[in-house]
Amino acid sequence: MSTDRYALGRKLLENAYGVEATDQTIAYLNTISEDYSRYLVEAGFADVYGRPGLDQRQREVVNVIALTSLGGLDGQLERHITAALDLGTPAETLVETIFHLTLIIGHPKANAAFALLKKVLDERQA
Repeated sequence: MSTDRYALGRKLLENAYGVEATDQTIAYLNTISEDYSRYLVEAGFADVYGRPGLDQRQREVVNVIALTSLGGLDGQLERHITAALDLGTPAETLVETIFHLTLIIGHPKANAAFALLKKVLDERQA
C-alpha cells in the first residue's frame, strides 16, 4: 500500500469534486469494498488522472465526451460536467463539445447530455 499514491489520488479527487463529495464517495465505497475504494483512489486518480500530458480540466472534458457517447450514465455525466465547470472549463466549450459529438453519436445521446448541462448551469444560476 502506497500512502503517497493514495494521498495524490485523494488530492486530485478533492480538486475536481470538493472535500465533502470526496469524503462521501470514499465513505460510500468503503461500505461496499474498502479494497475497491482504495483502488479507485490510487489507480483511477493517482495513476491515471495524475499522469502528465493532460491537465485535470482536460481529463474532465474527456470524461464528458466518453459518458455522453456511452449514454445512460446521467449521474456520472452530471458529476463530470460539474467538475469540468468547477475546474474552469467554459460552459461554451462543453456546449461545442456536445454539439460536435452529435455528428458521431446521434441526437438522442447529445440531447440527453445537453439536458444535463442545462440542469447544471441552471442550478448554478439559481
